[in-house]
Amino acid sequence: MPGPWGAVLYDTLTTHVRTVPGRHAFRHRGYLWLVDLDRLPSVPWPLRPLAAFRAGDHASDPAGTGPTIRRDLERHLAEQGIRLGGGQVLMLTQARSLGHVFNPLTVYWCRDDEGRPLCTVVEVHNTYGGRHRYLLPPDPTGRGETRKDFYVSPFFPVDGRYRMLLPEPGKRLSLTVHLEREGGRAFTATVRGTGRAAGPAALLRVALTHPFATWAVSLHIRYRGIRLWLSGLPVHPRPAAGSSLSAGEPTLTEEVPIP
Repeated sequence: MPGPWGAVLYDTLTTHVRTVPGRHAFRHRGYLWLVDLDRLPSVPWPLRPLAAFRAGDHASDPAGTGPTIRRDLERHLAEQGIRLGGGQVLMLTQARSLGHVFNPLTVYWCRDDEGRPLCTVVEVHNTYGGRHRYLLPPDPTGRGETRKDFYVSPFFPVDGRYRMLLPEPGKRLSLTVHLEREGGRAFTATVRGTGRAAGPAALLRVALTHPFATWAVSLHIRYRGIRLWLSGLPVHPRPAAGSSLSAGEPTLTEEVPIP
């Protein structure tokens, strides 16, 4: 990847369209990082409050005292019968900034030792502290499909299937996630962005253009959730405690936006 940090920063526009019940849509601007897990950016100390990549923000140990992000991902893939070995992993995510991060969606593009696409991992976080990873087989166009089995929004039950278009980004970023439920498409999220080489100047630029971006994501989720609740949308309680689909008590949050 280009740049002094071997990473890319994308200015992004996220759109959400909910069609059932009723139509609700919104747009949100921000920025995302594309980083190599073997070469995380070495941010100079004056800028470190603006960008940190902590294992606890992605790995199964929220305290960050366990393995690195890559080691945790390797362990997860091994449990699925996939050996990552020394292959490259690119991660699209938000970095921790000003002491906070919330990543509704993190995507990992994994390659094997020969550089061939191995799989795509889609990591979803909800606002209750839960995390779930969906494993997609390699596809030349970035297409994948999986059953929805993680509780995210109190305004949707845990059913249906996700249809995703997640091509590995280059200069441009273009991601699409559809939620298909009985009766048709219920929800669509898209992320579009243009990338530039990550370095001190690029980081300062996006931090000034989108100040408090990580905090804004969390606040925006709650704002949208309150609006949906006030509009009369029914709330679906989370699955019973102990279920593999369970992930905390429901609160008034929108289907988690891709940042």
